[in-house]
Amino acid sequence: MMKTNAITRRLMLTGLAAGGLTACTGARFNREAGAGIDEGGFGDPTMRNMLVMNGEAPALSHLGARFAAEVPTTINFAFNSDRLDATARAVLDQQAEFMRAFPEVRFSVFGHTDKVGSNAYNQSLGRRRARAAVAYLGQRGVSRGRLDALVSFGETRPLVPTQSRERANRRTVTEVSGFVADNPLVLDGKYGQIIYRNYTSSGSTRLTIGTEGGGG
Repeated sequence: MMKTNAITRRLMLTGLAAGGLTACTGARFNREAGAGIDEGGFGDPTMRNMLVMNGEAPALSHLGARFAAEVPTTINFAFNSDRLDATARAVLDQQAEFMRAFPEVRFSVFGHTDKVGSNAYNQSLGRRRARAAVAYLGQRGVSRGRLDALVSFGETRPLVPTQSRERANRRTVTEVSGFVADNPLVLDGKYGQIIYRNYTSSGSTRLTIGTEGGGG
């Protein structure tokens, strides 16, 4: 029964994350995961109520906002390239620190391109960029099992509306996408111990609330 509940929770959280990805272009795309619980893609009112009532939806939204506020979520690329330069690696190092401090949380990386080239080519290029970022995060000690949904939006979601080369549009964006279903804190619904954990740039953490049992 516990296994069934864990699978159901994973499916619901996948739908929750997917709903947050239907935002339009511009700054809204980079809003925190969970900002749009259901925008017509997967869930229904009953599912939303379940996620809100059991604390998963608020916790996911809170962590998404924290990640976006405390860590750079975007890296950029040279034209027609999926190579990570020094600046991109430095940003991914910061993301990896945050991820290691919150082992209960899953993340997604989304690839983008500018509008130069064909749509098909740019879909492939966006995917390669997302894979490059995920591979680097894995090298920095983040379990690949916590890095989900290597999605390419290709040229379809530019931050700067131009047909020309534009570095700002050549990017990957990393977001909080859900919880690790079989983590003890998640199984016990102890989201407070996750979302109120302090995070510092050194990667050290400590709890700032209560001593509600379990955890580790």
